[in-house]
Amino acid sequence: MLKLYHHPISPNSRRVWITLLEKGIDFELIEVNILDSKYLKPEFLTINPFHHVPVLVDHGFNIVESLAILDYLEAKYPTPTMLPIDAKDLAIVRMVQLATVNELMPPTIILSSVILGLPGGEPDKIEQSKQKISIVLNFFEHLLDNRPFFGSDSITLAESVAGSIVPWLTKGGVSLSEYPKLCAWCDRLIARPAWQKTQTPEIIEAIKSRMAARMIQTP
Repeated sequence: MLKLYHHPISPNSRRVWITLLEKGIDFELIEVNILDSKYLKPEFLTINPFHHVPVLVDHGFNIVESLAILDYLEAKYPTPTMLPIDAKDLAIVRMVQLATVNELMPPTIILSSVILGLPGGEPDKIEQSKQKISIVLNFFEHLLDNRPFFGSDSITLAESVAGSIVPWLTKGGVSLSEYPKLCAWCDRLIARPAWQKTQTPEIIEAIKSRMAARMIQTP
């Protein structure tokens, strides 16, 4: 059986978790506490020397980097398909994946203190982050056509990647009201069982409490 080493609040992990569920693949979910020193123990480093999640283990074959894992799953488990065959549609999926990783995630990380409801964060940097995020959201809005998903009538790997971040942006004060297609897309995603199952609000609350406690203890 496949083993997925993950952490609930990692969007990189969640995109793989979602894909496994959408494809109906049997797997074992193994949580790695990235906020704990045990995370850096030699046992985990033998699986991934870069000491981050996710890692997918398939009968002794260790796959790191979430996008590589998604491609592996699509190639090995092609049904249901999550990549379009048409060249234009495939390009749309890839653009959404890479724009999420390269353009959306960096400013979202800066918003993490707001999303987690923690004090701190420089107002100027937060505002700059929101402006960068708006550029990506506008790009996504124009990539969506009359189909329910990016480049397809059925869910794709674009949804696995962008869908692990975009719906959370409202918690950081980013409004989706100017992006009606993207807003409807988010509604479709969060209603799906895979998104419902991978939502972990109790973990978020626990991490918020832990981080707040650390900030109080810091001189």
